[in-house]
Amino acid sequence: MQMSDVIADMLTRIRNANDAKHATVDIPASNMKKAIADILVEEGYVKSYQVIEDGKQGVIRVTLKYMPGKQKVIRGIRRVSKPGLRIYAGYEDMPKVMNGLGIAIVSTSKGIMTDKKARATKIGGEVLAFVW
Repeated sequence: MQMSDVIADMLTRIRNANDAKHATVDIPASNMKKAIADILVEEGYVKSYQVIEDGKQGVIRVTLKYMPGKQKVIRGIRRVSKPGLRIYAGYEDMPKVMNGLGIAIVSTSKGIMTDKKARATKIGGEVLAFVW
């Protein structure tokens, strides 16, 4: 069966593994998912990720990050733009997540980046997800 929203699937897998306090989570690989995983590592929401080749599509293994006492670093992760309703924003009206405490992941013509980087480079795009 063909999956219609692979990014929502990735975010749901991370959310569920985070809620269950798993150490790692496996996600089917794609270039867009690798770019999103890169942002999550850069912003400090996950420890690391590695791409495991399995002869087919490949798998991204994301190592989740917890604070002392197994407290979650990712408090929330939400898909914004869906296949049925795309959400676009110019750099001037890029949404702020939790008044700047979280990040918005944006797909632009220059690649996938955070809302802060999109504002700095003065480029708008499709708002993919919020992470806080």
